[in-house]
Order: sequence, then C-alpha cells, then structure tokens
Amino acid sequence: MKQSQAAEDKVIAAVREFARSMNSGGRVVADMSALIDATCLLPLSNFDYWERLIRSEFSLALREYKPPKWKVWAKPDGMLTWLDLVSWDGYKREKILRTLTGAAPNAFFFGLAIRRLNDWVPQVREAAREKLPEIAKATDPECVAEVLCAVLSNWGSWGRLEQEDKEVVLQLICDEQVAALLRSKLIFLASGPMPTLFTQLGRTPILDERMEDIASLAIQPTVRAKAYRSLFEGRIVWMDGRKWEWTDIRYCEGRERPIIHERKLNVRESLLVLLKRSAEDSSSIVRRVSAEVLIRERDSLGVVVKELAEKFASDKSRSVSEKGLFALKKLEKSERD
Repeated sequence: MKQSQAAEDKVIAAVREFARSMNSGGRVVADMSALIDATCLLPLSNFDYWERLIRSEFSLALREYKPPKWKVWAKPDGMLTWLDLVSWDGYKREKILRTLTGAAPNAFFFGLAIRRLNDWVPQVREAAREKLPEIAKATDPECVAEVLCAVLSNWGSWGRLEQEDKEVVLQLICDEQVAALLRSKLIFLASGPMPTLFTQLGRTPILDERMEDIASLAIQPTVRAKAYRSLFEGRIVWMDGRKWEWTDIRYCEGRERPIIHERKLNVRESLLVLLKRSAEDSSSIVRRVSAEVLIRERDSLGVVVKELAEKFASDKSRSVSEKGLFALKKLEKSERD
C-alpha cells in the first residue's frame, strides 16, 4: 500500500512539474525526464486508473500554472506532448497521434498509444491504426512486448475494438524481435496471465515452431497443459469475444455466447511420443490432459495403452488416477467384448 501511494505521489509530482515547465514562458522545451522516470515502474495491469489520474492532474496543473494574459509570447496551447494521448479533447488526442515521431519514451507511454485503438472517438482510433506500426518500429522491442503482454490479457473487454484494430496488434506481435521476446516471456515468466497470453498469441503463427518447447519448458503448468492440448488436437483455439443470443425472445431472455475461432497446427511428433512425455510431467494439470487424450485415443494406440492407463491409475493426483481407472475399465470391457 505504501509503495503504491509512493508511486502515485511521484507520478503526480512529475505531472505537475512537467505542466509547470510547459507554462514557464521560456524558450526551452519542457523536460519530460522526471515524468518518464516516474512512469517506468508503474504496473501495466491498471492502465485505466493511471490514465484517469494523469488526465485529471495534468488538466488541473495546466490551469494552475497558466501564464498571465499579458505574457503574449507564452503559447502553451500550441504545444503537444505525449500526455495529450489522455487529453479530455479528442482533437488533441488525434493530433498528437498523427504528429508523433520516433520511439515511445517507455513502455507506459507506448501503452497509452496502443490503448487509443479503443478510444471513444472514431478519428482517434483511425489515427492510432495508422501511426502505431511506425511508433512500435522505433520503440524498444522489450517495451512493445511488455505492453502487448498486458494488453492481450484483457483486450477482450475493449468494446470498441474492431477487426482492423486487431490486425494492427497482430502485426505488432509478428515482428521478429517482439515475437522472440513474447515466446521467452511465455516460457520463463513464473507469474502473470501467461495462459491467456498463450491463447491470444495462438492467433498468429509465432508459437508454431516452438510449441513442443513451450509444452516441455514453460514454467507455468497451465501454459504447458495448453501447449500439450494444442499438440494433441492439432489446432489452437481462442475466444474472440462474446455474442448475445436470444433463448426466448417472448420473455426477453438470452445469454452471451462465446465466439470461438481456431487455427490448424502442424505437429511433428507422434501422438504416442507426446503422451509419454506429458505423462511424466511434474504437474497434475498436464498429466490430466494426457489422461484425457489416452481415453479418447485408446483404440488407436495399441498395446501401450494399458501400460499408460496403469501409470495414470496409480497417480498421486486423484483427478488423474480416476481417469486412469476409467481407461482401465474401458480396456477390460473391450477385451471382454
């Protein structure tokens, strides 16, 4: 709590200092260094809060430090900065997007730019679609990958996001350097929404060649389980939002139905090799997926089925052992028949 309050105080102080330097009336360009420093370590998972805070504080500070009318040479209204990405004025948000050149100062500011794809003003969204690839190309790939990790975990809630906006994000993902960093995060990060990231990255082919490595090496068991399931099924599945459907229009009753898409995956390893490998995984989450596939594919696996079923039946995890016992019962029934 103290760290969060300290970070908030630091951001507010930096925003006010930046606004003061903008309205100082001098000819020196306003200094953003303190603001960049203050936003470098902000969590990217709570963008809504930080946007509202910065927008409010910047607006108040600009009014407070507004130069007197007799200083006719001071024209702060004509200066556009990265903070105008969160301005109350849609014209300013659009104009700053169209005039930005070069790299984003840090991941936070790149996040402000990419979130304009969900802006409430159509012209701002259009400007974001046009300029984001250029900004991303000039920005540190580590910053781009970090922001994409945060964005992809919740962009399903962006109600204004259209297909052409999604294509822009997918284009950023497919950059060679960014893709390598995203794969690395997926494998080596022990916390965070990596399972959701895996599903969303599956929209693109950047995971295909490394799917077996992800299944074997990813630190988070849920990611390994998702990778193995994709290999077993030969496809990657993701949810692309929800669609309302009426169940009984007479009584105005309905529900939201998930929109599911899939993409085929070329699998090099045989089903048996994948089964044996996943059956030895340290996590019961992965072993349970393996046991499910064994039950489903038992008729095509030959004599090794019984060996694997017995292995699962003796598993220390109840959810796995139950599936192993079920597989044994099915085998016994098949033998009797």
